[in-house]
Amino acid sequence: MSDSTRRDPYAGFPGRIGRTFAESEPAWPAPARTGKAPNIVVVLVDDMGYSDIGPFGAEIPTPVLDRLAEDGVRLTNYHTMPLCSPARAALLTGLNPHRVGYAMVANSDPGFPGYGMEIADDIPTLAELLHDAGYATYAVGKWHLVRDSASNAADDRANWPLQKGFDQYYGVLEGLTSLFHPHQLVRDNSPLDIDEFPDDYYYTDDLTDQAVNMVTSLRAHDPDKPFFLYLAHNAVHGPLQARAEDIERHRGRYDAGWDALRETRFAAQRAAGLFPPGTELPARNSEAGLDVPAWDSLTEEQQRLYARYMEVYAALVDNIDQNLGRLTDTLRELGELDDTIIVFTSDNGGTGEGGAEGTRSYFSRFVHHPRLPGDWDPDVERAHDLIGGPRSLVHYPRGWGMASNTPFRLYKGHTYAGGVRVPFVLSWPEGAREGRLTPGLRTQYQYVTDIAPTLLELAGLRRPDARRGVTLQEPDGASFAPVLADTDHPSTHGEQYCEMSGNRSYYRDGRKLVTLHRPGTPYDDAEWALYDIRADPTEIHDLAAEHPDLVKELSEAWERAAWRNGVFPLPDGSGALARRNPAEQRLARPLTLLPGTPELERYRSSRLVSLRSFDIEVLVEETGEGVLVSHGDQGGGYNLHVEDGRLRLAYNEYGVLHETDAGPLGPDAHRIVLAATAEEGLRWRFTISVDGIERAVSDSVHQLIGMAPFQGISVGIDRKSPVSWPLYERHRVFRFTGRLRSVTYRPGPPGPDAPEAVATALREAAAAFE
Repeated sequence: MSDSTRRDPYAGFPGRIGRTFAESEPAWPAPARTGKAPNIVVVLVDDMGYSDIGPFGAEIPTPVLDRLAEDGVRLTNYHTMPLCSPARAALLTGLNPHRVGYAMVANSDPGFPGYGMEIADDIPTLAELLHDAGYATYAVGKWHLVRDSASNAADDRANWPLQKGFDQYYGVLEGLTSLFHPHQLVRDNSPLDIDEFPDDYYYTDDLTDQAVNMVTSLRAHDPDKPFFLYLAHNAVHGPLQARAEDIERHRGRYDAGWDALRETRFAAQRAAGLFPPGTELPARNSEAGLDVPAWDSLTEEQQRLYARYMEVYAALVDNIDQNLGRLTDTLRELGELDDTIIVFTSDNGGTGEGGAEGTRSYFSRFVHHPRLPGDWDPDVERAHDLIGGPRSLVHYPRGWGMASNTPFRLYKGHTYAGGVRVPFVLSWPEGAREGRLTPGLRTQYQYVTDIAPTLLELAGLRRPDARRGVTLQEPDGASFAPVLADTDHPSTHGEQYCEMSGNRSYYRDGRKLVTLHRPGTPYDDAEWALYDIRADPTEIHDLAAEHPDLVKELSEAWERAAWRNGVFPLPDGSGALARRNPAEQRLARPLTLLPGTPELERYRSSRLVSLRSFDIEVLVEETGEGVLVSHGDQGGGYNLHVEDGRLRLAYNEYGVLHETDAGPLGPDAHRIVLAATAEEGLRWRFTISVDGIERAVSDSVHQLIGMAPFQGISVGIDRKSPVSWPLYERHRVFRFTGRLRSVTYRPGPPGPDAPEAVATALREAAAAFE
């Protein structure tokens, strides 16, 4: 018996094979075609609150969205996950995010199934299913469904967009970036090696250019093939940066403050019929650490600064609408706008991450460390006209996040409505003519997992039970296509659990059980609140004490759903969420970089310096002028450079520039060492040596931790966003003109404030009292 696995080359061929062409009949595989099918465009905005566009009460001019909403459907009771990656995983798969492996943003890896940060082969994405049906599939913008440790050019790319069903991709794999100088742009499967952006570059405009090019290129090659475009803006996520001309249009608009803005927006929402009669506007958020002061209690200087922050934010929203107009104009010119389904929504609600005061130094505000020193400054001085430009990394105060979420309570990250209720607009003129969509408002509860099955049904497709020999996991979402057609059709999604960082909720038929969990406290029934969101959508009147049996029933339902969906274990304040895969330890080995090496990816770069001492050895064969090594950007970083024959260190401390002069550097070969010593209080002190002789010692400066330095390491140049803006103004990227042999990073021991050192200190202190 033969054990050969050879396949008969003619098996299954539907034609006829003879010895010659004349004796044979040809046959060809049937093309994957859907027949007549609508194009699909999903525009996903980042961190946009419920009231931030005109159709949901905003004063920000959004004429394009106004037209789409007027001709389409607004879901006023649409819910999402309260954080970026989980919401995106749910949207693109139709499964609850913990089942997919996204209990948290893709910047953690604690080693549990719900935190795997990889979409398994038995969970197809919407792009894969549409591609199988003959759609062209394009992803543009923010991805954030690949672990930060897997975002570099050496990774297997298993969870990058092209491996998840998209024909083409252009954007940023991570959760945020500079809108003037994106830190790592990726095209398809390759990071782009970019030295410098044009002075008029703006990322949101670039994304739209790329999307338009993909669509017009498709039509040049195929007049009929339907397409799916997933356009995921990084805006309006911090850092907030906008074009000067867009900011100018909103000057003075927010001088009255966030309290007045909430009242104005809520009045517009009531007039538009978004909420039932009797809906109340809650008082300002007052929970500890989440509270918002009265606008009138602020000083004039604070009001002026904070109003500017909101002008920048409004400019970002304005610009998104402008760019949506460019896309819809292109579809109109192609004659395809009417038969294109356009969905516009946000991944989660508006954020309170800017703190009570906001910041012009995003990365010093956006840090999570158990022992921040008392002299840590979460802000930096910037001239008023620089706020929102490339030299500032802005985030607004949480008072504006509260206004963004009007009329709801709390923010992104919370399972209260402020974190999970966002605007949702769906337009499809051809569907309206066919009776498959009735324009107007819908108050039915629907959830983010419903988007994929709805779009499949509207495209005339059925989700298969198996794909490429793999049995598929069942979806959690339910199509709301019947709701789009019939204003009175009941919700297709009757109940839903939610969990984020220990915040929990359970929805069933108009009633919602919810917690605001304090890290480290017990998970018990005492923290549940109960609301009837049909009559009280703003979650003001807690009914838990009146209905203990219902609290018990729904809390038990949450528990069952949590086990079924892989929610456990819950974070408990132990620090385990910050734990990383031990395999990452290899990223802290010494690394030599040669001239011409593309920029090292952000996370890969950070493993060489984060919370530790380190040395950088630079071997110069022939001295010239320019940057020897750079790491970081306007948000924080350092570079070692030669200017006017002198060796200098520029250190950007979250926006504050420090410079150290190490003296003249002769024209010969040199061995230069920049040694960073980690000191108590999250500080570094730098020593510069040349040919074994100490030349200079810097002042003690705060370490760059958290997401900083954000831009990766470059050799012989300071790419994209510069570490030193004055140096950039004098020399631009300042490419080194001499001969550079190599740059070697040698990571040293963890500093006294590194998590390992903190744990050791705590253990020693405990032992001392035994």
